[in-house]
Amino acid sequence: MSVGCRAIEVTDAVQGVRVPTWLLYPAEAIERVEPFGTYSLSVAKEAPIDGDQRPLVVISHGTGSTPWVLRDLALHLVRGGFVVALLAHPGNTRRDDSLAHTPINLINRPRHIRLVIDAAFADREIGPRLVPDAAAVIGHSLGGYTALALAGGRPMALPHESPDGQGHPFSVETDARVRALVLLAPAAPWLMVEGALGAVDVPVLMRTGEKDLFSPTAFDDVLLRGFPDRTRIDYRIVLNAGHFSFLSPFPPAMVHPQFPPSQDPPGFDRAAYLLELHAEVQAFLRRQWIPTE
Repeated sequence: MSVGCRAIEVTDAVQGVRVPTWLLYPAEAIERVEPFGTYSLSVAKEAPIDGDQRPLVVISHGTGSTPWVLRDLALHLVRGGFVVALLAHPGNTRRDDSLAHTPINLINRPRHIRLVIDAAFADREIGPRLVPDAAAVIGHSLGGYTALALAGGRPMALPHESPDGQGHPFSVETDARVRALVLLAPAAPWLMVEGALGAVDVPVLMRTGEKDLFSPTAFDDVLLRGFPDRTRIDYRIVLNAGHFSFLSPFPPAMVHPQFPPSQDPPGFDRAAYLLELHAEVQAFLRRQWIPTE
């Protein structure tokens, strides 16, 4: 099986921007190494999709990042039979981070995912080959918040994010098509108040890093207590892992102490752990409602 790739048009009329989005999908065609910004992937651009009833997975990157930092997970899932949508959240990417640390960014991000799901199902080539009206969402860091908010989380802006210095709830439209979540080092302080996760009643795989300095595991218990059914949560702390240990290894030129996403706690083998993580994520999704054949 090879990996097909095509860019699709997604427009957010509320924000007034285009949401850069790529679909990766099973194909039977010759791959070529293609550049995607700083990164390279072996894909078959615009190849026909292979197979039917393919489950859709959308990946939400962390704040100020790019979808390509989770490229290896995406490729692994495609080779396992999934269609994966990768998007760049406008205003919260490495290239344009102008909306970082603002409530509007927290409102925009879940809507981006909903629009990408709409566009995937509307795509003339890919849409008819998808399991209808259902998707899973994978989120790293702020992408974890994004996934939870779209699946029914009721967020609240933090006091320092509000002009009056008070915390205020804000509205995010839930998408009932979201049937499963994968949360990797989720950053979710906006969902810590009692009742915020009461409507998130979907299976969740959650992995956090023992030595995460950005989303400390001390907050995990608060999140876990918020879910309505703890038995639906597959949760584990990854020993010695840091916040960025869930991302694909970076090109050698980007690996240096001044670029924290390329760094791990001493002794942690990111490449070896990712083999385990990718298998766990695929197995989790296979166990859920999502068929893969």
